Amino acid sequence: MINYLVIFEKTKTGYSAYSPDLPGCIATGPTKLQTKKNIHAAIQFHLDGMREEHIKFPKPQAESAILTFAE
Repeated sequence: MINYLVIFEKTKTGYSAYSPDLPGCIATGPTKLQTKKNIHAAIQFHLDGMREEHIKFPKPQAESAILTFAE
């Protein structure tokens, strides 16, 4: 098992998502739930292609944190 960080962003028409450790692997959707399903499928497709080409999967390096500031 390997875990990749996924970033979700609200857009004017729904959501977009990407994984910083997998450049070019993105997905969109009208809802966050649909976008989550789409990015999961996109990452799986990306990794399957890497596997077929005998390319090593990148090691996860991205991290996240939430910082709080006074309004």
